[in-house]
Amino acid sequence: MSGVNEIRSTFLDYFAKNGHEIVPSSPLVPRNDPTLMFTNAGMVQFKNVFTGVEKRPYSRAATSQKCVRAGGKHNDLDNVGYTARHHTFFEMLGNFSFGDYFKERAIELAWNLVTKEYGLPVEKLMVTVYHEDDEAHSLWKRIAGLPDSKIVRIPTSDNFWAMGDTGPCGPCSEIFYDHGDKIPGGPPGSPDEDGDRFIEIWNLVFMQYEQVAPGERLLLPKPSIDTGMGLERISAVLQGTHDNYETDLMRALIRAVAEATGVEPGRASHKVIADHLRASAFLVADGVLPSNEGRGYVLRRIMRRAMRHAELLGAREPLMYRLVPALVREMGHAYPELVRAEPLITETLKLEETRFRKTLERGLAILDEETRNLGAGQSLKGEVAFTLYDTYGFPLDLTQDALRSRDIGVDVEGFNAAMERQREMARAAWAGSGEAATEAVWYSVKEKVGASEFLGYDTETAEGVVTALIRDGQPVDALEAGQDGVVLLNQTPFYAESGGQVGDTGRMHSADVSVVVKDTQKKLGDVFAHSVTVQSGTLRVGEALELEVDHDRRGAIRANHSATHLLHEALRQVLGDHVAQKGSLVTPDRLRFDFSHPKPISEEELDQVEAIVNRVVRENDPVVTRLMGVDEAIESGARALFGEKYGDEVRVVSMGGPRHPGSNAPAFSVELCGGTHVRRTGDIGVVSIVSEGAVAAGVRRLEAMSAEGARRHLVDDSKRLKGITGLIKAPAAEATDRLAALLDERRKLERELAEARKALAMGGGKAGDAAVKEVNGVKLMARAVAGVEMRDLKGLADEGKKQVGSGVVALVATAEDGKAGVVVAVTPDLTGRFNAVDLVRIASEKLGGKGGGGRPDMAQAGGPDGSKSGEALAAIEAAIGAA
Repeated sequence: MSGVNEIRSTFLDYFAKNGHEIVPSSPLVPRNDPTLMFTNAGMVQFKNVFTGVEKRPYSRAATSQKCVRAGGKHNDLDNVGYTARHHTFFEMLGNFSFGDYFKERAIELAWNLVTKEYGLPVEKLMVTVYHEDDEAHSLWKRIAGLPDSKIVRIPTSDNFWAMGDTGPCGPCSEIFYDHGDKIPGGPPGSPDEDGDRFIEIWNLVFMQYEQVAPGERLLLPKPSIDTGMGLERISAVLQGTHDNYETDLMRALIRAVAEATGVEPGRASHKVIADHLRASAFLVADGVLPSNEGRGYVLRRIMRRAMRHAELLGAREPLMYRLVPALVREMGHAYPELVRAEPLITETLKLEETRFRKTLERGLAILDEETRNLGAGQSLKGEVAFTLYDTYGFPLDLTQDALRSRDIGVDVEGFNAAMERQREMARAAWAGSGEAATEAVWYSVKEKVGASEFLGYDTETAEGVVTALIRDGQPVDALEAGQDGVVLLNQTPFYAESGGQVGDTGRMHSADVSVVVKDTQKKLGDVFAHSVTVQSGTLRVGEALELEVDHDRRGAIRANHSATHLLHEALRQVLGDHVAQKGSLVTPDRLRFDFSHPKPISEEELDQVEAIVNRVVRENDPVVTRLMGVDEAIESGARALFGEKYGDEVRVVSMGGPRHPGSNAPAFSVELCGGTHVRRTGDIGVVSIVSEGAVAAGVRRLEAMSAEGARRHLVDDSKRLKGITGLIKAPAAEATDRLAALLDERRKLERELAEARKALAMGGGKAGDAAVKEVNGVKLMARAVAGVEMRDLKGLADEGKKQVGSGVVALVATAEDGKAGVVVAVTPDLTGRFNAVDLVRIASEKLGGKGGGGRPDMAQAGGPDGSKSGEALAAIEAAIGAA
């Protein structure tokens, strides 16, 4: 048993045979412990199981857990490469009992594994117990047959584990391996215990108590077991070395470094690169991308430290990305996420190193210039270190590492002072930027609590710690039940509105608090502001909360957002390359897409667009997200979204197969986008275009639905069609023709009815009708008509002029709502004596209206009171008589 992969599988197989559930490694970004930057131990994913918050369908488990220690209090970064056992990434083997077996069975399982399955010689092993744990001491004597001299009682907290100030806790028992007297060091508990001779290979934690207050512990009703054995350490022991970097897995990675650089193994730089390659690749695979905040910043530090050591080995071109295949060969079988994410890992490493190398040469030149006259024990000025950080992207620890071989330090206080001066300048610049006064709170809040870390690309649930609360534009310490406010968290799965995609909703809760999230907005670029209502309890700053995005709503948004990308490309294919996005809105119900196009889109063109999109949907290809430089991404064919602001690094979303055979484009659609998307195009379900129209000169708007929204829309349309066919008593295939015939028939009948009403209104067309009288020597046709549309009054007035030959025609029509319209027409020979506009205004006043307009021979007005029609006509007659 020599290979690391075999050692790992032997461990898991052994515990599977002993009734344990083999649980896959959880991601390196903890979903259930917001206080941790990275998963750093095997028990992290079981934390809520141990505390009783979560129930699992098994009571025994075993894992090989990915771990990273490179930030916060668990930070081994600076030691990596210079010791035999420090790593940023490592694997923790562990077995767990949740109220099932306890000390006796845990010790028995451990002893049988290391002595029988792994075959370690008993004489090379010794154990430690907590000095008060007589039970564990007795069990080791009985089960392992160890003498008292090989069971060391440790009186310090090193052998007593606690989850926190309160909660589960208990004594530990550690197994040590003796590498022999050729290695300096003494046994645990001795003055020389810090040497490398006796190496701890396994720690068994006996969760026996609950710490309820300082100095007060209660026995747990169901004591549990939590163990941890570093795979790298046990592999070194089983492969006959005390150096973790001499194991087969690490040797393979170091050999890949040597082959890529042409420098034979033996330098610290080989170890740094091999270790940091693992950490970088696994972090990217678990959704962390390099940035200047939070986990992304730690990843960038790890990457750039490795890249600096690649430069020390003489590499003049990007190196790290070329090592990814070697890593996937060694670890891809045990961790398939490496295989799945290999393209993303490769491109991320290449991009980061390409960008870093552009600044590395200049930065190192400045460093050499500034330290030329410094000797061992002296320090670089903090201002210079800050310039390297701020201008050239050198993290402080990279500068410290570069000077380490010369024993030159860095003035950290001066560095921090320069950082604070820059913040003061930023505050002053922002204060004069014209932002609304109500937004002023965000700058100070961001400066205090930092940016929010977005986890929502990979999960819809997580835990987060409340870093700030805002109510009525001011920071507060708490929000009470019934109050509205804004919550800021150190990390969040809630997407903040951006790029046309609306913000997420959902809920936050703890044992005592329930909070509804109504919206999520982004402030100052990277502060996620959750608009909430507290339903119950009191929400306080510092509280840890379970975070749950509304799953169904997010799923609908994802489908609509991905459909938007497909529609964009389909429109270009059908209408031409001039099509460019001019705006978008992605909601759970529908999508809206604005684009440049000079004319309406025909039904045939819309059908083509819809058919292309749904073909890509049915192909069900993976949706691939990569990290690239913005210029490189656009040069490669990725489309930028209208109105979106991009940094130096962008997410590039590709979906669907090539647009056509022989195309250089790697996928049907390739766009720069920071939104959330489906995992495969088939998850969109179906896309249905529901409307198309103009919104501005040269800009069209298309609205569509996808997934469940599209299904409901199509079902509703089908029901409506069924209702129509039932009413017209025709099959669906004949419905269009039948409706067209019915509409033609209706229009004919409406024309005939209108003509009949006109004829009736004008007295059947008889010029001698009693409505015509002579007033002051002038013929006057004055009539109140019914059943006539207002729009037909002018036509009736023209007809009246024909009937009277010479004279004045005045018609008043009353609508169903009681309002009236009036038209006055004057034959050409009388326009010198009578003005139609003056006459119609007289009538309008009687109808309760004001004004009126038209020409001297024809004018129209209206009024709200149709009951005064007779008075209006009488007023016109009186005016003619007085002329």
